[in-house]
Amino acid sequence: MSVLRATAIFGSLTMVSRVLGFMRDVLMAAVLGAGFVTDCFVVAFKLPNFFRRLFAEGAFNASFVPIFTATLEKDGKQEALKFAEEAFACLAITLLIFVGLMEVFTPALIYTIANGFTDDEMKFTLAVTLTRYTFPFILFISLVSLLAGILNSLGQFAATAAAPIILNICLITALLFAANLMATPAHTLAIAVSIAGVVQLIFLYRACYKAGYRVHIKMPRLTPKVKKLLLVMGPAALGAGVIQLNLLLDMIIASYLPDASMSYLYYADRLNQLPVGVIGVALGTVLLPFLSRSIASGDEALVVKSQNQAIEMGLFFTIPAAVAFIIVPNDLIHVLLERSNFSSEATLQTSLTLAAYAAGLPAYVLAKVFVPGYFARGDTKTPLKFAVVALIINVSLNLILMQYFAHVGLAIATAISAWINVLMLGGGLIKKGHYQVKMALIIRLLKYILCSIIMGLVIWQIRILVAPMIGGGALSQIAGLLILVIGGIGSYLAAIFISKTVKKEELRALFSK
Repeated sequence: MSVLRATAIFGSLTMVSRVLGFMRDVLMAAVLGAGFVTDCFVVAFKLPNFFRRLFAEGAFNASFVPIFTATLEKDGKQEALKFAEEAFACLAITLLIFVGLMEVFTPALIYTIANGFTDDEMKFTLAVTLTRYTFPFILFISLVSLLAGILNSLGQFAATAAAPIILNICLITALLFAANLMATPAHTLAIAVSIAGVVQLIFLYRACYKAGYRVHIKMPRLTPKVKKLLLVMGPAALGAGVIQLNLLLDMIIASYLPDASMSYLYYADRLNQLPVGVIGVALGTVLLPFLSRSIASGDEALVVKSQNQAIEMGLFFTIPAAVAFIIVPNDLIHVLLERSNFSSEATLQTSLTLAAYAAGLPAYVLAKVFVPGYFARGDTKTPLKFAVVALIINVSLNLILMQYFAHVGLAIATAISAWINVLMLGGGLIKKGHYQVKMALIIRLLKYILCSIIMGLVIWQIRILVAPMIGGGALSQIAGLLILVIGGIGSYLAAIFISKTVKKEELRALFSK
């Protein structure tokens, strides 16, 4: 299976998850609105996800997949399964201890990462309670990530991509049918997060079992391969830790801004994450085992080809998405979120934040493509160095820009630091001789930009025409937004085909069965 086809499969299922995720956010906006309760849930929901990216998607998965893949290629299935069981045991016991400690010291954790909440006792207490409900999620979802690493190494991406759908179904169900069973709907949502982690773990465990990889629970042991895993994982953990520290510092700074600032950042980031999740995460997930196998077999030409294909595919989708988010963010937020407790002021502030985030959208996706180029070769130190530089730049810009643009300044800083990070990542690969920029790729990317600008002009004109519909009733709003979206997609594809940037046969081959 090629990188592009595997990414299409992963991305398609991820799209389903992201659509359900956005439905969840629409319900959240209607039920919770944008205020201190939502701010508290955002903190409680983000914290286990931060540590998940640190333990699982960040350090552990980046270290586990190359070793597991190499073991599978050289030593066979039984040795690879043995290593997976050893890694599973070590990860499980570490996370059990960590979650137990965090449950005890949750007040100190909230005091540290959301210090701005301490001025309001009710807000601080709610954040502590919700975080204690959500934190077990990290245990289950980190083990899910390990099982996903096994399946991805086998080239089986469907179950991995489908797993996040479970989280969104659980949260949507909680909002629809159990929102009023506890003190606030946020309490119900927080409990639903941890329940979703359990269900996802069962789902992925069954998927591994069906694939012939039944992971037995063992006592943790420091075997040679586990020691190697920890050795490689060290710099990767620091690198992932720097990235997560970056996000935590954003949260700390945002906690000092007026109420609802975190809500604006959350909702804008959720919409911005739709293309990042569908394309960027799919590319990064698929690319790491592909590159690991190619490097293990010594096929450097295939490595470069795979990376160029990933860059082309990522920017084909994300450049026009970024242009659309910058040109018509208010219309999108107004139709998708503005109802019940989500006011017109919330729409305006979220729209400005979305436009700022969107400026860095292509960079977020490119980073997902470049980082596997380091991890697949066992180089976890270089991305760490670049992450530290990006962190310093981001925090510095946060402190400067928040004084003039409040929460929007945080989004602008994030976009700028993302571009600096990706330039360092790409430049580092080129300098090491691990990546080559082809002229054909540069020409195609310039055409993507041109076609996206044409699309931007078209949707700006369509926006003027459908403005009365966007300002009307619910059905009228949806119809107006559909016209805007279809007009944007149609004009972009028309420009792509007319300029012969991408041939119809290429798209047909990509999305064929």
